[in-house]
Amino acid sequence: MSQPKAWINAMRLRTLPLSLSGIVLGSAVAYYQGYWDSLIFILAIVTTILFQIVSNLANDLGDGLKGTDNKDRVGPERMVQSGAISPKQMKFAVILTSVLSFAAAGFLIYFGAQNMSSSIVWFYAILAIFCVIAAITYTVGKRAYGYHGMGDLMVLIFFGFVSVLGVYSLYSKTFDLDMILPAITIGLLSTAVLNLNNMRDYSNDAKSGKNTLVVKMGPNMAKLYHALLIIIAISSLGVFVALFNKPILFIGMAPAIMLLIHLRKVMATTDAKKFDPELKVVALSTFALSIFMLAMLIYLKPV
Repeated sequence: MSQPKAWINAMRLRTLPLSLSGIVLGSAVAYYQGYWDSLIFILAIVTTILFQIVSNLANDLGDGLKGTDNKDRVGPERMVQSGAISPKQMKFAVILTSVLSFAAAGFLIYFGAQNMSSSIVWFYAILAIFCVIAAITYTVGKRAYGYHGMGDLMVLIFFGFVSVLGVYSLYSKTFDLDMILPAITIGLLSTAVLNLNNMRDYSNDAKSGKNTLVVKMGPNMAKLYHALLIIIAISSLGVFVALFNKPILFIGMAPAIMLLIHLRKVMATTDAKKFDPELKVVALSTFALSIFMLAMLIYLKPV
């Protein structure tokens, strides 16, 4: 495999739409409410993409060094595991993208936190640091939290609450309690993607000592857990849409149909390999939800 192709594979570009879903949905609501700022949107997109790439590269490195990525793994081949990228090269890439992430986050905070108190600015700065630390320590290090069943909680926090609430607050300069609902939606659907990944890798993770939540609860309970993630996520968005008192806005929830079809497939699946294509279904459905909601909120924006 050529080096450029290896690096593209390591960055796992297919994960980017999911990571952007919270930014798009938070921005959509801000636009509807008259808080739009194109610069904040662009910087938030760039920052989120860099955070996700840091996470993907660090995950490749951590699982590769720990031996969790091996010949028995069901999912796509990883670059450190295959030898296409050396651990030294990957460490350098993680450091480089982390620096770029901090720089992008710095610009986002600088332009987005104008006229906000210094304490709020410092809060965002510390949050950016925690985002990078969380991205790296998911699988890297002796106390990698992904190996102790904490990955689901961290995905809920960073993909949901930090993404949706964080970007919305940069636009509006306020905290809106109602925004917790779409944050829950994106956070839980992102957690569902991780849960699918862990159901697919259940056997190998158990052998490798990677104690994900699926390993802890077992594959049967993991399916029920997955159903709860999907159902609560859709319900939360439904409640949020109802708050607008504009029934037509429910059209923005159309991609949820794909999630329900997906859920039926998951509940009937017994072969772990068949979970892999479903990751794309949930990720793209989540992104589609955010895009549909954006389109509907633009259409319904008060003149």
